[in-house]
Amino acid sequence: MKKCSRLVDAGRRQFLRGGSLAVAGAAVTACTTEDSTVVQTKVPAALLAYPSTRLANLSDLTLNEPLYVSYPDDQAPGVLLKLGRAIEGGAGPDKDVVGFSILCPHQGYAMNYHAEDHTFNCPGHYSRFDVEAGGQQIWGQASQNLPQYLLKIDTAGEIFAEGVDELLYGRVSNILEA
Repeated sequence: MKKCSRLVDAGRRQFLRGGSLAVAGAAVTACTTEDSTVVQTKVPAALLAYPSTRLANLSDLTLNEPLYVSYPDDQAPGVLLKLGRAIEGGAGPDKDVVGFSILCPHQGYAMNYHAEDHTFNCPGHYSRFDVEAGGQQIWGQASQNLPQYLLKIDTAGEIFAEGVDELLYGRVSNILEA
């Protein structure tokens, strides 16, 4: 039983990273000949990185109003928000810029942003997600938090997304095709 509790302590993301490496190792092993030379040089899909994608400039953002974007591809709608105060996971000089997928992780309904309490609300089954707490679910049917973009902002104010911290709705993996 102690082994299971250690796995829980490691966290889901750590476990998934380890699983990805195991899959990659198995793929490389499966592609070797008897003399141990690798016959396939293509990187396993589990190791492909997210594209660093420019989404907007800081000057495009208005305080507490969503700016609609798509990431990591055109089939993944999302928003950028400037909240006006530093929050954990915020980017930029004031650490107040965040980005999220707007598809509810429960059944993929497009969600609405409520500026009064900084939440995304699902019109389908009424799940609610707290923007200031990293997209944490605060009520409803969803079983995971809202996917948040990993953002970088350069010195010119250009906002780049470089990953997503949760599984996007409707996908079996966030890994993009090579």
